[in-house]
Amino acid sequence: MITEAEKTAKTPIPSELKVMILSAFIIAIGFGIVAPILPQYASDFGVSALAVSAVVSAFGLFRLLFAPLSGRLTEKLGETPVYVVGLLIVAASMVATAFAPSYELLLIFRALGGIGSTFFTVSAMTFLARKAPPHIRGRVAGAYASAFLIGNVAGPLVGSALVVLGPRVPFLVYGGALVVAAGVVFVMLRKSRLQDRLTRDSRSRASVAEAWARPSYRAALASGFANGWASFGVRNSVVPLFAAGAFVGGGWIIDSAQLAGIALAVFAAGNVSVVLTLAKRSDQWGRRPPIIIGLTIAALATGTLGFSPDPWTLLALSAVAGAGTGLIVPAQQAAVADIVGEGRNGGSVVSVFQMTQDLGSIVGPLLAGLIVDHLGYTWAFGLTGLIMLLAVGAWAVAPETLPAAAQRAASDTEDDEPNPRSAT
Repeated sequence: MITEAEKTAKTPIPSELKVMILSAFIIAIGFGIVAPILPQYASDFGVSALAVSAVVSAFGLFRLLFAPLSGRLTEKLGETPVYVVGLLIVAASMVATAFAPSYELLLIFRALGGIGSTFFTVSAMTFLARKAPPHIRGRVAGAYASAFLIGNVAGPLVGSALVVLGPRVPFLVYGGALVVAAGVVFVMLRKSRLQDRLTRDSRSRASVAEAWARPSYRAALASGFANGWASFGVRNSVVPLFAAGAFVGGGWIIDSAQLAGIALAVFAAGNVSVVLTLAKRSDQWGRRPPIIIGLTIAALATGTLGFSPDPWTLLALSAVAGAGTGLIVPAQQAAVADIVGEGRNGGSVVSVFQMTQDLGSIVGPLLAGLIVDHLGYTWAFGLTGLIMLLAVGAWAVAPETLPAAAQRAASDTEDDEPNPRSAT
């Protein structure tokens, strides 16, 4: 007789979630194609470095401003329609960016892309939260994160090959990739979309007030803010500056400017290695242990970056910080999905979480940059590590979100492996 634990272990990821994972991979490749090219493309309009940075910041700012609307639309219209519309908005913005006649219009087109980005991000997270069975949410979140990570690694390689065809080509390819992703979701989730339309009015909704009453949701907001500050903000803005400037004249094997790119690549490698191997373990261990351990590792590695005596230490700490982040993100997403609950529409709950993460990615670089100008890199990285440790404190007093029954069933499959939760 097949036990409940054996059924749990053999539970496949639902096909409709696999469609979302495939779409995430397509999106990530496109994003990776244009991300390294966009700053140079903007600078070709003859504007200052600050104006170039504004093109990048406008995207994140509009993601933040329109996240509440994306949550409300997801609750009203359903996840897949909002997802498809979001992809098409970003696709249109990419095509417009490719033919922008002036810097001002380029800035507007990138800002509009941020609106579409928050539409498909919030609706995708809400869809995964509602559709993923509780006992495999960690595995689903890990697969979704892996698709993005692998796509982001492959994208710059593709972009480097495409740029020889002209500066507009990468943006047009990204726009085309988004149209393909929208088509895949629209066609392959047609049956799911029709079923959702019939049940949408009777589906219960997870409110922000209800989620806020749970300490685990408040802890998720704290860790989301900290991860946005460190991984999406400081990591992409201050770390490259430090890597390019701190070791000039040190006689290292590569140019200091190239070291910045290598440091980011090593961080990504550490991230991918953990996401691909350990992300699903939150279905057995619970969500708290990976988040707490990951935050602590990333905090210590990031907080001590400023003390790096040589490039090798910088790269080693970057890899460790990436590994810590790889523990955080899938478990954090699974925790938010636990709070929303299977079968419920939690668009507003997810949008507030996304807003908090985006806020960290905007505030972090600004404050860190200000500290660098007045106190130096050591203090900026130290503050970033402290922010992450404060999030550790929030999770230390928050309860586990993995449903107890599902956790017991999942843990039965790990009889021969040590369970980290038994030591906490």
